[in-house]
Amino acid sequence: MKVLVVGSGGREHAIVKKLKESPKVTEVLAAPGNAGIAREARVVPVEVDNLSGLLEIALREKVDLTVVGPELPLTLGIVDYFNEHGLLVFGPGRDAAQIEGSKSFAKELMRENGIPTAFYETFTDYNEAREYVYRKGVPIVIKADGLAAGKGVYVCQELEEAVKALNDIFVKRIFGAAGNKVVIEEYLEGQEVSVLAFTDGETVVQMVPAQDHKRVFNNDQGPNTGGMGAYAPAPVYTPEIAERVQREILLPTLKGLKRRGITYRGVLYAGLILTREGPKVLEFNARFGDPETQVILPLLKTDLVEIMLAVVEKRLSAVNIEFLPKACATVVLASGGYPGKYETGKVIHGLDRLPPGVVAYHAGTAFNGDDIVTAGGRVLNITAVGDTLKAAVELAYEGVKAVSFEGMHYRTDIGQKALKLQ
Repeated sequence: MKVLVVGSGGREHAIVKKLKESPKVTEVLAAPGNAGIAREARVVPVEVDNLSGLLEIALREKVDLTVVGPELPLTLGIVDYFNEHGLLVFGPGRDAAQIEGSKSFAKELMRENGIPTAFYETFTDYNEAREYVYRKGVPIVIKADGLAAGKGVYVCQELEEAVKALNDIFVKRIFGAAGNKVVIEEYLEGQEVSVLAFTDGETVVQMVPAQDHKRVFNNDQGPNTGGMGAYAPAPVYTPEIAERVQREILLPTLKGLKRRGITYRGVLYAGLILTREGPKVLEFNARFGDPETQVILPLLKTDLVEIMLAVVEKRLSAVNIEFLPKACATVVLASGGYPGKYETGKVIHGLDRLPPGVVAYHAGTAFNGDDIVTAGGRVLNITAVGDTLKAAVELAYEGVKAVSFEGMHYRTDIGQKALKLQ
């Protein structure tokens, strides 16, 4: 099989690497890819939102399966577009991808189907939203409704922060049209966990649970990012909680979409918070998480292509999905200034000196002559598998020591919440 992977980040690098392990795969193409992906796949310089350009490649190259990494092409309808041309794609259609593309759509779906989530209201007017915040008080959570690359969520502990968030979204319009509407939610307390599941619309199979680290600095300080590191499995997510999530969240979500005439196929990602009352949904994503994918796929024992084909062909119940009884950790190396303004083009040193067992998934890299240079906010995901989480975390940080670039910063506490539980 020839497989096309759409995307250019660490998630896509991890997907490419995993697909290449399958005996079914003869070649992997990636669009647009990055410097790391280029060492494992044939990269094609077509951006993820250029659907006609991507279709042209898929048809010209006679691609057997397309795997979509990021949310943007999904919400633009790449799956429907490719299907119309007789092509197989792993991922949800445009209607189903609204679960991520519009936070208000997801919240309404949850409200309709009794799926546990934070109480919320939606607003399109700055003054009304501000008045509501003053009435409700803090802590409070403010979210831009549309896609904002993981940066559109404000957890506000002070009223001034909440007003600034509304000002950013409505007045400064830092997220553009994604901020035409905001969702304002009650603040929930508890540990967060990322639960990704394969589904063909009927069967739902949870992957190993992961925990992401969204804030930029240690001890969950500073602004939200796309994710500064992750580990799996998350010990806080017990088999009892997993069973409850299946029953109260994942299956009712699929049934609720079905009632709206939508069949969801692909990866359904539930960002959960484990409250005193039980698990509640913070957000849904319509694809593999980033950086969670980088710690989940290295633990996947079953052939990923087998699973993806079973999802596309609606026969997931026939596949036995297994994970290794090990742990995996990844540390994100970011550009100086991220998640704010940052410079690119910094030469990366030490990628050839990684300790055995450490993998560097490339998130934002490019070639400059023979050098590999930084090309994004999140640059590398230094990843390791171990028999225990402690071993995986220690090995990943050994890998971090080998790598350097000007302005590089990273969190030094990835996995610590879990290690304290053990």
